[in-house]
Amino acid sequence: MSEFELKLNPKATFECGQCFRWNPDENGVYTGVAFGRVARVSEKDGAAVIECPQDDFDAIWRGYFDADTDYGAIARHVAINEHMERAAQFGAGIRILRQERWEALCSFIVSQCNNIPRIKKIIETLCAHFGEEIADGVFSFPSAERLAQLEETDLAPLRSGYRAKYIVNAARAVAGGAEFNSVAQLKTLTGVGEKVACCAALFGLHDLDAFPVDTWMKKALANHFGAGFDHKIFSPYSGVAQQYLFYYERENS
Repeated sequence: MSEFELKLNPKATFECGQCFRWNPDENGVYTGVAFGRVARVSEKDGAAVIECPQDDFDAIWRGYFDADTDYGAIARHVAINEHMERAAQFGAGIRILRQERWEALCSFIVSQCNNIPRIKKIIETLCAHFGEEIADGVFSFPSAERLAQLEETDLAPLRSGYRAKYIVNAARAVAGGAEFNSVAQLKTLTGVGEKVACCAALFGLHDLDAFPVDTWMKKALANHFGAGFDHKIFSPYSGVAQQYLFYYERENS
């Protein structure tokens, strides 16, 4: 194993609502899985230390953590008022992860009307049943092709309710070669509305202008921006502004 430092806040990045497979131990060290690989991430002197094989860092983690994007410049761009300045400062070190697009889509289908602990449990159960074991007790995210072979009833162990049919439907569409490269295209999938489509675009397509709105965001926008607010004021980084607002609102409420 090797160690690599990045300008990234692990807690803010992993707990700002964008991902579900990073979990901390009692010492605050996060273990996560992406693209069939495992890494450990800790915080040291205001930076993140990624523990993984050298080849994995070069091939996967550097891009996954969006290491070459200047988030300082983005934060300055979206800090349009005092509240946004506070939110951006509070969320300093958040990076928008470049997640595998199928995993992001499937994960945010699971997230509908759900809380984060339950989302994580459903996703881990999905991976344990249908993914491949890549380390002791650690499983990859199952491919769309794998899930496309299933029936809705096969997902009963997940206890995902009505979401099961949406997962299978999306898997079959992706495995069948359909392209979902925009919010509009994502919304053509059964069970994928505006919020899920924006999440899949922001976190799976790395569309940094996508702007998901959930209960927390509705509250933040109502309290600090008022009626008629247009998120395009943050363009082309509306999605990064959304993460600062979401994380600030949730952590300080």
